[in-house]
Amino acid sequence: MKRILIRNANIVNEGKIMQGDLYIKEGLIFAVGGDLSGYKADIEIDANGKHLLPGLIDDQVHFREPGLTHKAEIYTESKAAVAGGITSYMEMPNTVPQATTLELLENKYDLAAKKSLANYSFYLGATNDNIEVIKQVNPETICGVKVFQGSSTGNMLVDNPDSLEKIFRDSPVLIATHSENDQIIKDNLERYQKEYGENIPPRLHPKIRTWKACYDASKTVVDMARMYGSKLHVLHISTGKEVMLFDKDLPLEEKRITAEACVHHLWFSEEDYETKGNFIKWNPAIKTSEDREKILKGVLDGHIDVIATDHAPHTLEEKSKPYLSAPSGGPLVQHCLPALLEMYHNNKISLEQIVRKTSHNVAVLFEIEKRGYLRPGYHADMVLVDLEDPWEVSRDNVLSKCGWSPFEGQTFQSKITHTIVSGHLAYENGTFHEAQQGQRLKFSRNV
Repeated sequence: MKRILIRNANIVNEGKIMQGDLYIKEGLIFAVGGDLSGYKADIEIDANGKHLLPGLIDDQVHFREPGLTHKAEIYTESKAAVAGGITSYMEMPNTVPQATTLELLENKYDLAAKKSLANYSFYLGATNDNIEVIKQVNPETICGVKVFQGSSTGNMLVDNPDSLEKIFRDSPVLIATHSENDQIIKDNLERYQKEYGENIPPRLHPKIRTWKACYDASKTVVDMARMYGSKLHVLHISTGKEVMLFDKDLPLEEKRITAEACVHHLWFSEEDYETKGNFIKWNPAIKTSEDREKILKGVLDGHIDVIATDHAPHTLEEKSKPYLSAPSGGPLVQHCLPALLEMYHNNKISLEQIVRKTSHNVAVLFEIEKRGYLRPGYHADMVLVDLEDPWEVSRDNVLSKCGWSPFEGQTFQSKITHTIVSGHLAYENGTFHEAQQGQRLKFSRNV
């Protein structure tokens, strides 16, 4: 593998920003900080004026392969992720077929080994009747088990209370939940269908998938996790009320119950449905500006532990359908970091907090082996950004296979210039170097 020397970078790592060099050898970080010009390098990158961050670890993406490759593929979406500074991802099981057996799960790992430009892991999908499969999971090789409490696009709904209880009692790995109360949603939908028929406007999405549906389901799994001592991670918190279900005072290493915020819930609010319509239709729904501010506060004060994307692309044709027919979800991996850096420019979050919530904390929470920090001996996953190089999002520069973005027309002040994945310079000023694939994530867990 090529030796890489990054010179004169502003290194953002472990709560500090320092100027110095970083040296990569044999895929690992060999040295960090100070003048490292004495080291021999095959590639030297002048990072003067730029900031070097650990690569983002996205704990929730939908790359749609196998079975839904008209929407997205592991290759196209991992490429978009790398261009967005995401060096590792954890992908969801609601593909076709659904990844609810260990054999089907390993098939996805085989695909990624051939096609993924970023490092990868895959969740096993929980169902009402696959608890024996869940028990067989090796905690060192799989990121977690995904439980859908609420109906979403192509999901495997766990709606049997006894099944849910068994999963929380017996899962040997972290349980990640999509928490929405399905009955509340169905009741709301029925009411609005009586009023609007088939012509429900997208702005009513948060009135159908309400704060109460989210809070009720999140509280259910939090209470269950406390009962059984489960390792629980509640995904995409979308309401201010949910934030207070989580502990902000415990060190992350000691938490058994954690939470995630997604970039779209930190950026958009219900006012944006008027202009964006179905293109910001996600499950759970984007809600009020007050919810948005409370979620951000939860990120900053420690109630919410990580930031992710819930990248979930659909075709332009699918998203252009009427509300009831348009699927929920959209592409985000390419624009998550630029959006967070825009929030930094607007004094909403610090660079150190961005790194903590997108890299450090994800590595700690999932107990990922030697990733998430810029430390000697760690895998060389990192992203170099220019904070003062504005660019506009357009369909011409969207890399996800679906070809659109909810950020179209947005000018971001910061640009990603280089992304290094497991010691390989995978992206450089708009050019991809695809000679090396990403690696399967490993987990240092007590088995």
